[in-house]
Amino acid sequence: MKIRFRHAARGALIGGLASVTVAAFGYVGGWLAPRRLTPQRLVDTLQDNAGLHPGYRRNHAKGVCVAGWFEGNGEASAYSTAAVFGRSRTPVVGRFAIPGGNPYAPDGSVPIRSMALRFNLPDGEQWRTGMNAMPVFPVSTPQAFYEQMMAGRPDPATGKPDPAKLAAFFAAHPETAAFRAWARQAKPSASYVTERYDSINAFYLVDAQEQRRAVRWAMVPQATDGGPGPAGDADYLARDLEQRLGRAPQRWTLRITFAVPGDPVDDAARIWPAGRRTVDAGTLVIDRMQPQDSGSCRDVNYDPTVLPTGIAPSADPLLAARSAAYADSYLRRTAEEAHLPGTARATEATR
Repeated sequence: MKIRFRHAARGALIGGLASVTVAAFGYVGGWLAPRRLTPQRLVDTLQDNAGLHPGYRRNHAKGVCVAGWFEGNGEASAYSTAAVFGRSRTPVVGRFAIPGGNPYAPDGSVPIRSMALRFNLPDGEQWRTGMNAMPVFPVSTPQAFYEQMMAGRPDPATGKPDPAKLAAFFAAHPETAAFRAWARQAKPSASYVTERYDSINAFYLVDAQEQRRAVRWAMVPQATDGGPGPAGDADYLARDLEQRLGRAPQRWTLRITFAVPGDPVDDAARIWPAGRRTVDAGTLVIDRMQPQDSGSCRDVNYDPTVLPTGIAPSADPLLAARSAAYADSYLRRTAEEAHLPGTARATEATR
């Protein structure tokens, strides 16, 4: 679909959102010509677009640590040998955040919220997952991601992306249509607690007979009092979470959706059709929050390829690339912390 320049204002809005959304993942390929796109080069681009804030994440810089547990109900244990799906309780360390590398960004600046979790399984294995409150990713490949980051780079004169460059990018990448349709109607919510968080990338559940089933998952909120964020308040999300946790633990249902033959397993820019079989695997319970500079999530790299036996990555090229970029960002953050004054420390650089 051609994007006409008279729609540039709308395109710039969506493009800016898309650029932040792409940064919400941060991935890299090792085969982009003519210059090889390395993890370092990708993180440099994230840093150049958002500005350098030493000691903070290069993306998801503004957030809060949380902790709790996952109560498995056994319903998914027929499809995966992972202990987390049994009838047991698994400790969880997590983080809520908004996309972007500015730790002082207003909470209402983007309509996307993220949830990152580390499940500490009883056998010493871990399951780490990074999810976002959106149904689909803008692009399919590392090359397209890099092109979008460059198209969405802020113009020094305006501080905003160039609408013409974004229009050209979208015209060259029709796979962004599903995300752009969602972005047109998305609005910043008033709470982390009322959001649904999707894996977006696909994975495989592996059972005791080593049969692999392609899935995506989501944390579906049990809180139903969602609404738009308050106008004129830049920092309402952490305060809302603190108030809710002061009243009661907050809960989400882990919903696993199974692909059918022909569903795009390795393409995060394509939505699976409605009506696919689902299984509710248990309940995530968050009962406490902590500051991001001293909480238990501070030194966790939420690499989505850290998986227990019974869960395997798909061949989606974004997964391995996310892992590489997260590692590079983490190393930058820890190196910077060593030179920060006093004992101040911040959370890891990307996820």
